[in-house]
Amino acid sequence: MQRRPLMATLALAALGLFAGPALAQAPAFPSKPVTLVVPNAPGGAVDILARLLEKQLSEIWKQPVVVVYKAGAGTVIGTDFVAKSPPDGHTICLVVTSHVINPSLRKNLPYDTVKDLAGVSMLATSPVVISASPNLAANNLKELIALAKKEPGKLTYASPGSGSSMHLGGELLKTLAGIDMLHAPYKGSGGAYPDVFAGRVDLLIDPLFSSLPHIKAGKMKAITIMSPTRSPIAPDIPAGVETVPGFTVQSVFGTVVASATPREIVNKLSADLARALKTPEVQARMADIGLTPVGSTADEFDAFIKAEIDKWAKVVKASGATAD
Repeated sequence: MQRRPLMATLALAALGLFAGPALAQAPAFPSKPVTLVVPNAPGGAVDILARLLEKQLSEIWKQPVVVVYKAGAGTVIGTDFVAKSPPDGHTICLVVTSHVINPSLRKNLPYDTVKDLAGVSMLATSPVVISASPNLAANNLKELIALAKKEPGKLTYASPGSGSSMHLGGELLKTLAGIDMLHAPYKGSGGAYPDVFAGRVDLLIDPLFSSLPHIKAGKMKAITIMSPTRSPIAPDIPAGVETVPGFTVQSVFGTVVASATPREIVNKLSADLARALKTPEVQARMADIGLTPVGSTADEFDAFIKAEIDKWAKVVKASGATAD
């Protein structure tokens, strides 16, 4: 009669031996230094954002966060490095708008943007503005479109380079408004400003933060903000959608990891990034450089990536734009 309780006790003890490891918690993340890959050259808003995250995440995780620059091929080189990195969350890529344009603009990507990479968080957005030479015979988007239709192919617009979101923003306007303008690509926007000031180039598409001091100084005039709404730092500049429905282009900053990264790690990364973005130090510095913090979930950023890839594919096809 005493054998049954004894056997039951032994069985429960054996079950406990087997269940113990299975029920044990997964190793804490991160368990080693984390690499934050910036697929752009040092400098600009993306660089500042990376350094802000480096400091905040190191404090949150109690692990070093190392910023590594892997620029080239319109962010492809650095992004490919992350796509092929071990899928454990310890290698993160800080991506910009070109991440969703490259799939249609560059035909031989060494990775599949959707299948090989998982969105972690949309970190921030930055408004883009179309500015004009002071002497251009157009003062707003409606007048610009009318002028372009009156003189097709004559107006020129500068961008920081072929394949940039600013270049494709100009092509999107051409498609939506049914106008023809000539693209003048620069290697960075620095050289474009003097040419627009002097009227050698009619228009410039660049981040608002970069253009606003020149607009305020009267060296250029603002035509439109390419955001869904007016910007709080320049509320007098109309949003493009007020004249052309669907005309929305923003500089977007986000993070991705290798797609096989466990979902619980992706979600932790997303939550910790959102936490970092809420710190007063980060918010104040981002405001200084014209960035609006977002801190989306991983699922929200994945959905955004897929929708934007489809959007830009149509623009690239309609315009015939290339990365060269």
